[in-house]
Amino acid sequence: MSEARTARTPVDTSKIAGWGVDADPENDPTYPYRDRSRDHGLSTDWQRPTQQRSDVEVLQSIEYKHFPAVYGTTVPPRGVSGAIRRAAFRWSESHWLHWLMLMGADRVNVVEGLVEDLARGKVPNVPAEMGARAEWEHNRQGFLTKAAVFAGVSAGVVLLFRRSKG
Repeated sequence: MSEARTARTPVDTSKIAGWGVDADPENDPTYPYRDRSRDHGLSTDWQRPTQQRSDVEVLQSIEYKHFPAVYGTTVPPRGVSGAIRRAAFRWSESHWLHWLMLMGADRVNVVEGLVEDLARGKVPNVPAEMGARAEWEHNRQGFLTKAAVFAGVSAGVVLLFRRSKG
């Protein structure tokens, strides 16, 4: 290793924009929040915010007794993926099966969405929805690798079906 690479040159921090902006507690916008010496936790006069009302099923972890005041309801559980999600919420969040089932439900939900699109007469553009154009532009090697793997797996499936029929 050369001497030039091992020698450390000091950095002039005065030339770096924003360097040390949080060094002065008087100029630190988060300072009052960091001062926890006066925080006594929830007091007896604390009022719980109004509970959000929901007209859809919301799954709740077994770790919690109550829902938070506000929560998301954009995708209520339905179909096979919903049944998998309901089963997943029987397990604790600390159990790997809970998360594995939720990830599986996400994959099943993708297939359900494709079937739903086809049932409505809409043919989904799967390559576009998966970002094929962006991958071609920004990660051509990865795109070609995925295309080769897809072609190989497809060829294997076709050969497997031909062999089983013959």
